[in-house]
Amino acid sequence: MSSTRAPLAIRMHPADNVAIIANDGGLPAGTVMPEGPAAGLTLRDKVPQGHKVALVDLAQGQAVLRYNVPVGYARQAIAAGSWVHERLLDIPPARELQGLPMATVQPAPPTPLEGFTFEGYVNADGSVGTRNLLAITTTVQCVAGVVKVAVERIERELLPLFPQVDGVVGLEHTYGCGVAIDAPGAEIPIRTLRHISLNPNFGGEVMVVSLGCEKLQPDRLLPAGSFPIHDARDEGQGPDLVCLQDDAHVGFMSMIEHIVQSARPHLERLNARRRQTVPASTLVVGVQCGGSDAFSGVTANPAVGYMADLIVRAGGTVMFSENTEVRDAVEQLTSRAATPQVAEDIVRELGWYDQYLDRGRVDRTANTTPGNKAGGLSNIAEKAMGSIIKSGSSAIASVLAPGDKLKADQKGLVFAATPASDFICGTLQLAAGMNVHVFTTGRGTPYGLQACPVVKVATRTDLARRWHDLMDMNAGRIADGEITIEDAGWELFRMMLDVASGRKTWAEQWKLHNALVLFNPAPIT
Repeated sequence: MSSTRAPLAIRMHPADNVAIIANDGGLPAGTVMPEGPAAGLTLRDKVPQGHKVALVDLAQGQAVLRYNVPVGYARQAIAAGSWVHERLLDIPPARELQGLPMATVQPAPPTPLEGFTFEGYVNADGSVGTRNLLAITTTVQCVAGVVKVAVERIERELLPLFPQVDGVVGLEHTYGCGVAIDAPGAEIPIRTLRHISLNPNFGGEVMVVSLGCEKLQPDRLLPAGSFPIHDARDEGQGPDLVCLQDDAHVGFMSMIEHIVQSARPHLERLNARRRQTVPASTLVVGVQCGGSDAFSGVTANPAVGYMADLIVRAGGTVMFSENTEVRDAVEQLTSRAATPQVAEDIVRELGWYDQYLDRGRVDRTANTTPGNKAGGLSNIAEKAMGSIIKSGSSAIASVLAPGDKLKADQKGLVFAATPASDFICGTLQLAAGMNVHVFTTGRGTPYGLQACPVVKVATRTDLARRWHDLMDMNAGRIADGEITIEDAGWELFRMMLDVASGRKTWAEQWKLHNALVLFNPAPIT
């Protein structure tokens, strides 16, 4: 957006009594709004970009409406033209999880979208990878340093010999020992590690490095039958395992050599794979937002929602998540559930997370960050309304608990229950079987995943311009009036197919990868 453009305010619904200022740098006090929902209004305060301005006089206690939803209640009288920020608002109470509309809204069956394909790696179980990666699973944090050195050596010495392999991923984490391995909730990090090891982008190759004395033993992490067998002689023998405490290892270099040599047959099998033309129905897309601002719900997230509808129409799978960021829109979720059972599953997962937060003596108000507020989001109620738009308009077909893996017949729109933390959400979506990811941001974040390509979408043109080599798409053009939400949704849909076919994202080019982050509700011992 040019700083010289005419003053512009954006209202999301005709019933809203506030709008957000769209201009770079905001607008000074005394500005007269020339057009749009605020036409003729004189600003009483300087209003930063993305922040709300009162379109009418608001009485003390009156609901402040954005998206035609109360995002707060005025703590005092607020005159028209005033800056409406979080210090002037009381957050609405959380919606109770009883008496909700359950599967009451049934969207019309979507018109099938046929003929779209991408070039992917077909796995023996029918899943499709968008990358061809070797993953080295670890059972305990103690081996992380050894695996890091081994991965560096594999990349340096072996990868040049196997040009069809995209890379090597060490699945490092902070779990496995020093924890109550049988405590309530301990199954979540265990199944998360297990299912990430089986992500479609790893081609069915399962290689494990353990220490030997940890609580999370390899046969518990990957019991027989949970992973592919490449040789009949391996039947019943467990995964391809390197145990550092084995007597055969004499010193550090012996451990490294064992890991490197164990990687070779896996790399040989991966290197023999080739991309094949597959239908768009094999896409498993995770959608997420981070570093959100008030434009998230105006530009990037609506574009992602439109894209999500296109993927569902093409027969693919879209996962949306972030419990605390959809909790305030719970009635929108339960009403869109495909069946009453799906609605009950949504309530179960959000109720479990309510209890989890309560045990930690925090509540939903902890979610909105200082950066979110600087970007115009007053509280989690307002943030939730912009976040939920990423899910599009399809019926919610099913629900996944944290760490669960999608079944082959789970298609369409899926609520994958995860915390809102960027890397934990991404980790759990990887465990569910995600093969490509889209991530929207307004404040900016160098988020990336090593196991999966991440398409980054900027909510504002200013961010896309400043972070030109981090953002894959500029949805700020919607607010600029250059493209429509529908245009952006189609552009993003086609971009996802290109990326799934091998086009590198900025995060991949810069190798912006996070360490594996587990959602671990089990207590430390």
